[in-house]
Parts: sequence; structure tokens; C-alpha cells
Amino acid sequence: MTRRTTPEIARLPRLACLARASVIVATMAAPRGVWAFHQLADQAVDHAAPASRTPANAGPSARHEPGEIGRRIAAASPGDTVIVPAGIYREHLLVDKPVALIAEAGAVIDGGGSGDIVEITAPDVTIRGFVIRNTGIDLDKENAAIRITAPRAVIEHNTLEDILFGIDLREAPDSRVAFNRVGGKRLDIARRGDGLRLWRSDRSVIESNTIHDGRDAILWYSKGIVVRNNVGYDCRYGLHLMFSDDVTITGNEFSRNSVGIYLMYSTGVEITGNRLIRNRGPSGYGIGLKETDQFSVRDNAIVGNRSGVYIDGSPFTDKRPGEFTRNTIAYNDVGFTFLPSARGNELTDNNFIDNIDQVAIAGRGSLDANRFWKGERGNFWSDYTGYDQNGDGIGDFVHESQTLFENMMDKEPKLRLFLFSPAQQAIEFVGRALPAVRPEPKFVDEVPLMSPVLIDIPSRAGSTNSHIGVVGLVMGIAGAGVVLGAGRLCPLVALTTRLASRRSPRTTAGEAT
Repeated sequence: MTRRTTPEIARLPRLACLARASVIVATMAAPRGVWAFHQLADQAVDHAAPASRTPANAGPSARHEPGEIGRRIAAASPGDTVIVPAGIYREHLLVDKPVALIAEAGAVIDGGGSGDIVEITAPDVTIRGFVIRNTGIDLDKENAAIRITAPRAVIEHNTLEDILFGIDLREAPDSRVAFNRVGGKRLDIARRGDGLRLWRSDRSVIESNTIHDGRDAILWYSKGIVVRNNVGYDCRYGLHLMFSDDVTITGNEFSRNSVGIYLMYSTGVEITGNRLIRNRGPSGYGIGLKETDQFSVRDNAIVGNRSGVYIDGSPFTDKRPGEFTRNTIAYNDVGFTFLPSARGNELTDNNFIDNIDQVAIAGRGSLDANRFWKGERGNFWSDYTGYDQNGDGIGDFVHESQTLFENMMDKEPKLRLFLFSPAQQAIEFVGRALPAVRPEPKFVDEVPLMSPVLIDIPSRAGSTNSHIGVVGLVMGIAGAGVVLGAGRLCPLVALTTRLASRRSPRTTAGEAT
């Protein structure tokens, strides 16, 4: 397919005007758009802690003799169910036989601020319904609320409060950790422990947990893990994989962490239907990949992060391209950050909406080894300035990223200080006026999409936030209306309405003719 290049577009006065208006509008409206989008996300996810399960008036009568639960376990036979009445139990437990410990409402195990609280050394143990609180703070001994060193444990519906490490599985394959709430101690992040840690615990399921104010939720050397419908916020890494293969990550939300999901040295990972929102710590990645291979990233909402996706040395073999399909990447400082070592990635059917820098290269190098289209499908770019004369849904011009200031900023990130300043505008003017200083395009999308791709992101409640691509676009336009005024905005609104239209491109073409 032979397509005209963007310099020809730049010579079309009306479209050039619209292009600049779009950039200015996106710039000025971005904070409003981000805030509105974040409000939408906050409505879908309630991070507030549930009402405390600790008895409100837990007086001396509600307290039990030290060692009460331990004596019940000692008296039980393998396979028994031990029911623990409400009350406060100040003890440290060793569960060394396969029993089920089931708490009645209001049963609290208090570690008194020292050591581990529950240690499980037998297989097939169930811990359900407890409030477990107040571990020690010794990082060297890794004081944990629940430590499991045997297979097939079930840890469900517990609330862990004021703990250093939360749930720690060590060589505990085929375990299930579900519907727990894990809250760390109020410590500097460098002194916190991991809310959840798996070490060589293959085929385990991590489902519907909420983890906050900890260090990481981390998987080490574990295969075949399923991580779904969890929430993690105010941590360092929402989810961190190290040397863990064949992991499925779906339906989770990670927000306000330093990094949402970070994959390192792992193979065969699928990331689908997740929400990565406002991860803006020192790293600030929605999704980071370092030397990860044979991965797939599909149908995710990646919004408001410092960098939506960060790719370093991934994929590291040529067995399979790195797949990024049907994701919405919106309102990030940088949509995608590639290191020059990133090769063999394919990006198709993604929505790039109002990221300050849609795609960046960290350092020198090119993106020639990565593709931004496949067959007749590219991506939707909110800053695309072309048009679709034949109404087939594909832009008639290629999409190129070729601004001089972005090129300079990729080489010297400190120039970000001058974003949106007159200095940036002056440099961009020079880049347009003097072709000799115009940089080579960072990347080319041969077949850009004219309309956002609609994706459905499951919420925690199981409902769906459909049409998320269009929602992001409309948010930006709403902000634009406030800034520019209706009269000046009319051409842009008309253009956006056409982009967001759900009419068939063929039908549109027929009407046009």
C-alpha cells in the first residue's frame, strides 16, 4: 500500500489548523481530563477499608487465655474443623496437622508486636475468617502474619492489619489465597515487607485480594500462577514477577503504586483486562517489562501513569513477537517508553489518547525493529491529523511522530521542564519551518485507525466499563470546551464526533457519495 506522508498533510491549511488545535486542546485540557477519568475509576473501585472485624467493645470478657487456639489444634485430629469463637487471642500459632481453622465473626489473633503470628507446616490447612494483626517489625527475620511451608493451603476471607509481611508462601504449591485484605504497617516504604510473596509455589491461585501500604506482591520462581480480580494500591510494586513463567494476570486493578505490574525474566505471561491507574512513583510505570519473553498484553486500561508501558529488552528471543492489542493508553506522561534494546514488538488496535508523549525512545536508537501495524490494522492516535476520504475506517495518510522537541526530549529528559512553554513552541516552529533540522520519524503507523477501538474492562464487581476508548476521548473534548469556547471548538468537535461515531465506515462512505 502506497500512502502519502504527513508533510503533505502539513500543507493542508485547514487540517494543519485542526492538528495544532488538537494539540493545544489536549495540553490545556489534560488535567481536567485526567481528573475526570480518575473520578470514573474511583467510582468503580472502592479502596476504603471495610468496617473493622474487631469487636467494638472487646473487654476482658472477650479475651481468651493465651494458647487457647493452640490447645484446640493440639486436641484436633487430622482433617478436623476447629471453630474459633469471637474474642481476642494473644498468641502465636503453629499449625502442624491438616486441619481447618474457621473463625466466628469477631475472632482476632493479636501477635503483640513480635515475631510471626501463624505458621503452617502441614499440607491441606485452611485458615478462614480471622482478623490477624500486629506482627513484629524485624525485616531480617521477615516477620509475617501467615507463613506457609507446605502444599495445598487455603487462606480465605481474612483481614490482616498492622503487619510487616502479610501472606508468605514458601514451597507451597497448589495453594489458594482469596478474598483477603492485607494492610501493612505505617512505615517508610523501604522498611515495609511484602503484602504477598510466593516462593516456588507452582499452580497457586491468587484471587480477589486487596493489598495496600506494603512493599510488593511478588512471585518468585513460581509457574502456572493465576492472579485475578485483585486490588493493590499505595505499594511499591502492585505485582512483581521474578523468574515466574506461564502466569495469567487478569481483571486486577493496581493504582497509586510506584509500578503497577512489573515483569522481570519471565516467559509466557498473559496480561488481560487489568486497570493500571496513576502509578507515578520513582519509576512510575503502568506495566514494565524487562527481559520478558512470549508475552501478551490485551484489553487493559493504562491511564494517568508517568509511563504507561516501559519495555526493556523484551521480548528477548524471536520465538514470538511481543503482543500489545486492544489496550487504551490514555493521559500518561509517556504512552510507551522503549529502550533501544526492545525489538520484535507488535502494537495493533490500541487507543493512544492524549498522552503528552505518545511514544518515546529512552536514549539513542530507533524503533525499526518494532511494528505499529499488522496487515490492514494499525492503532488509533488522538493526535492523528489525516482524514479518511473513502470511509474505510483507515486513515489515508500514514501516522508519523516527527516533532523536533520530542526528539530532543528523548535524548535529554530534563527538557521536559519546558513542556508547554513558549520555548517548546518556538522549537516546534523551527522544526516545521526548516526541514533541514526536522528529525527522522520515531515510528510510522502505515494504517492508523480513524475511530477508537472499544474494549470492555471488567470491574471488581464483575460489571463492565465498556466503550472506554470513547470515554477517554470525550473527556478530553469536554475539557477543551471549557478552555476554548464553543465557537472556536466547533471544527474540532465535528472531527471528534466523526471519530467516535459508531456508524459503519462503509455506511459513512455511502452517505458521503
